[in-house]
Amino acid sequence: MAKLSPFRRHRRLRMKEPVRRMIRETIIAPDDFILPLFVVPGSGVRREVGSMPGVFNLSVDELAREAEQAVALGIPAVLLFGIPESKDEVGSGAYDPDGIVQRAIHALKRDFADLVVIADCCLCEYTSHGHCGIVRDGKIVNDESVELLARAAVAQARAGADMIAPSDMFDGRVAIIRAALDEHGFGDIAILAYAAKYASCFYGPFRDAAQSAPAFGDRRSHQMDPPNVREALREIESDFAEGADIVMVKPALAYLDVIRAARERFDVPLAAYNVSGEYSMVKAAAARGWLDGDRAMMEILTAIKRAGADLIVSYHALEAARLLRGSK
Repeated sequence: MAKLSPFRRHRRLRMKEPVRRMIRETIIAPDDFILPLFVVPGSGVRREVGSMPGVFNLSVDELAREAEQAVALGIPAVLLFGIPESKDEVGSGAYDPDGIVQRAIHALKRDFADLVVIADCCLCEYTSHGHCGIVRDGKIVNDESVELLARAAVAQARAGADMIAPSDMFDGRVAIIRAALDEHGFGDIAILAYAAKYASCFYGPFRDAAQSAPAFGDRRSHQMDPPNVREALREIESDFAEGADIVMVKPALAYLDVIRAARERFDVPLAAYNVSGEYSMVKAAAARGWLDGDRAMMEILTAIKRAGADLIVSYHALEAARLLRGSK
């Protein structure tokens, strides 16, 4: 056999699993996850979302089962979305002191003091028209909507939320929410801003779960245009200037380049939302035997972390944490 030219044998470090673990560059752990939960009126309600296998609409009393699993698996935080008893044009359920999310926050903080409870702050689940704010003459109004979001944030803080997560993408809402929280004595409550949220088709199953599909039109007037990256960096910069403590890119999988660009530009806590459509695609393909669901899930979550996210909001959080802890 002819003598080969010198070359590097990269495979030496791939031959055994313990060695692969030793030199692994990106480590994913339950501490990285935030588990989204959907809370609904009633008691004893545990209703699976048709387009999201394994995800449920839960009454306040049933939330404890999910929270207990999260805590046991080392997941530090949950993100709450609410579906109210009734809806109106101004989304009053979002800022009602006895609103569905406020009741859920109170219950979770009573039973799980160390669990970080994050409250999604938007009006879309609470408005009769399904939009994120007030609609006048067929247009979504920015400034009046932001004032209502600030009222919702204060109500959530009063209920015991550890963190407020405005997801609307209206201009100036982080500044107004920060000012309202500070004014009402909640200066220690953090803001996790959906800073670069795109007008994406991947939210479809979420709107099924949250009953928040727009009755008309869409959300392109305030959510970002998918082709834009530099604009996302401007949005992130604005939210931090206005008082955000953590920023988020949403969706995650189709926007890994945005996560990477944000990581390289900003030395700040960065979250990414592995959204409902991304989750449901994996579940649907796995159910048909087209791919290994567990491996696909872990590859996606690892890719999001590798791109630069510190925190990952994901419907996969419970099952991924079980795999990581070897307790599936």
